[in-house]
Amino acid sequence: MTDPFVKPEDDTAADAIAEIGEELALFDDWMQRYQYIIELGRKLPPFPPAWQDDAHRVPGCQSQVWMEVQPRDDGALYLAGASDAAIVSGLVALLLRVYSGRSRQEILDTDPAFLRDLGLVQALSTNRGNGVEAMAQAIRKAAAAMPA
Repeated sequence: MTDPFVKPEDDTAADAIAEIGEELALFDDWMQRYQYIIELGRKLPPFPPAWQDDAHRVPGCQSQVWMEVQPRDDGALYLAGASDAAIVSGLVALLLRVYSGRSRQEILDTDPAFLRDLGLVQALSTNRGNGVEAMAQAIRKAAAAMPA
């Protein structure tokens, strides 16, 4: 089975947020940015079908979203995620790029306000905007529940 957990591409969560901002700025309008986000979702590692259940479901999302959090020996939390909607899969990919492979403290210190700062929440429908914020909160809640 392919490892479903996302490995960090960037050194820190702040670096990931800056890179995402630069990548989104390459596009002239939100339709192009949506296409880019959808492509990110297509590149997510396969999410095990056995995890597509209520125990892994993220509440507060219009679409179905599932996530799994796994602490590793290096002290970092690794995240896997999926959605049944293309744009939402892309939003999952963005969040996992920021948060997966980070320490508990770095996750807690990385405020999901970056979603608004990048214009993502405002560019989405109200339900999708609320959903992406719910996903970020679920990740932070999982990190807070882990031993320090």
